[in-house]
Amino acid sequence: MKLAILGAGVSGLALARFLIEGGFPRDDVHLFEAAPEVGGLCASKTVDGFTYDVAGGHILYSKDAAAMQWMKDCAGGDAAFAERDRKTKIRFEDRWVHYPFENGLGDLPPRANFECLRGYVEAWMRRNGGDTETPAAFDAWVRWRFGDGIAKHFMDPYNEKVWKRELAALSSDWVAGRVPDAPVDDVLRGSVGIRTEGYTHQAVFYYPERGGFQAITDGIASTVHDRVRLSTPVERVHRRGDGWRVNDEDFDLVVSTLPLTDAPRLFADVPADVARAMAELEFNSITCILVALDRAEQPDYSWIYLPHASQGPANRVTYMSNYAAGNAPAGQSSFLCEVTHPGGAPAPGPKIVDEVLAGLVHAGLLARDEVLFCDLEQRRHAYVVFDHGYAARRALALEWMAGQGLVPLGRFGRFEYDNSDQCVIKARALAAELAERATIG
Repeated sequence: MKLAILGAGVSGLALARFLIEGGFPRDDVHLFEAAPEVGGLCASKTVDGFTYDVAGGHILYSKDAAAMQWMKDCAGGDAAFAERDRKTKIRFEDRWVHYPFENGLGDLPPRANFECLRGYVEAWMRRNGGDTETPAAFDAWVRWRFGDGIAKHFMDPYNEKVWKRELAALSSDWVAGRVPDAPVDDVLRGSVGIRTEGYTHQAVFYYPERGGFQAITDGIASTVHDRVRLSTPVERVHRRGDGWRVNDEDFDLVVSTLPLTDAPRLFADVPADVARAMAELEFNSITCILVALDRAEQPDYSWIYLPHASQGPANRVTYMSNYAAGNAPAGQSSFLCEVTHPGGAPAPGPKIVDEVLAGLVHAGLLARDEVLFCDLEQRRHAYVVFDHGYAARRALALEWMAGQGLVPLGRFGRFEYDNSDQCVIKARALAAELAERATIG
């Protein structure tokens, strides 16, 4: 069975490697990649000795120990990774607030602490008093779950900064059942200054010592590089008998990790209603800015959140040089700043760098004379946006692809909010399925 895999990001590479390691004929696996190198959303960049991830800060952790170990082994094993304790903060005006926000209320000014605590307890009482139906709109879910105070002081301004949309236009599907519920006792303890920890599934994470997060995708690709056609964009995919024709070549099966939003221009004969559903799937793009600093030491943080507009357009800052010593030259350090914008909207121009730096200065994170240089990268597809039409549009798109025999995979191939480990897990499952199909065939 001759197989075309469209895209050589983590999903496409993992699928190819799992297939070949499982005995699938090597010569039957063909990956198409438009970029001159593999990696996709897991790509990294090094400039003058400073390394950063170009599609947002990544970390390696997983509830699936086998998948995480496989990713490590592909990239050199445990010795090639730094182990880090998650140390995350929220910059609230001139204060550092413990993360997650509801566990750090005692770090707030007294009035904000009281408003957040009162709102959280009132919301908790309502839910336990019978208000158990999860609101469909994200803004209503925030108040149902956290209360008015946390909504006002953190959740609303931060999420408006990230999503660049009215929060009522978003559904709660992406958070309901995904965000752990802090025990009310922990929130009470945190409010009076007794430290508690939330989101403990991320308490320890791993990061490559060298090469940025791309060291993982480079490692996965190391045994399948000969199967990847770099700088080879997919121009057209259409039916040919019982198989498919990709560009000018015949294949028995196509697995696509390319964004569903691009499918109508790539795949032939997409019905009008399906094409419209694909094109109207919402997503956010990202601008990532490396800030190289002439500063030997950093606060011992992993990443921080900037909820206030006065802190500039960046919503998250990763202390990149704290992830691994190899991310910055000796005696220097770095930030990775993330700015999102709606997919399809014009990307920010070079002035975004000055706006980000001004916000960081205002937030007390750096002085301008510490900045050696900045570097900017932009990615069109970064985050799936769960608006109220998401589920119906996605279902129609995937139903059509299944009916055609096209196999979608990956964050934007299936329009799912998957981290890199989940992409690997799903690639592993698909490889097993395709191997069985090839054997039966």
